[in-house]
Amino acid sequence: MISTGIVATTPALRAGLRALLSSSDIAVSAEAASLLGIAAHSRELDGILVADELLLSDLHAIDFAARSLAVLVLADSSRASTALAAVDLPGWGIITPDVSPARLQAAMQAVVQGLVVVSPQLSSPVIRDPASTLLQDDTLPIEPLTGRENEVLGLLSQGLPNKLIAQRLGISEHTVKFHISSIYTKLGATNRAEAISRGARLGLIVF
Repeated sequence: MISTGIVATTPALRAGLRALLSSSDIAVSAEAASLLGIAAHSRELDGILVADELLLSDLHAIDFAARSLAVLVLADSSRASTALAAVDLPGWGIITPDVSPARLQAAMQAVVQGLVVVSPQLSSPVIRDPASTLLQDDTLPIEPLTGRENEVLGLLSQGLPNKLIAQRLGISEHTVKFHISSIYTKLGATNRAEAISRGARLGLIVF
């Protein structure tokens, strides 16, 4: 069970986000109007959902690395990426406020696992931003992934086996294996975990 906290300015907004985020795998264990308010509970949490990028002003008030605490932010732009990437977070993400409950929950699970998650509408600015530390440990693929390869990578990140990926995309398992091999080559990965991690850091896996 993932233990999360919610940072939002009003009780009504916190209640709404709690309803969206709570699931059989995610429990909301703390709520506050600010990051400073959630700091007292941070050792009990795996991740924090922040309702607005303006609430990140106290980002440096918590030692996220020591607590292995991931941060997921609701925002309409990628501006928060610079601040998030500058902090030693185990995982972080920026997703748009209109995200569905399923995608919100999936995004929280991903950042808690140490991945970087960005909504499709916001991913390009993050990747292009030369000031972002998102790409410090990774370089862009020598050859970009094709549209189909991006689809396969996205399904890999959901933990689907080759057979289910083939069914989902309406292609053969042999073709799936071909695409996975190509993805490994382009991303410099040797297995699924490496491909997913590298793809997430490059903004290729989005929610």
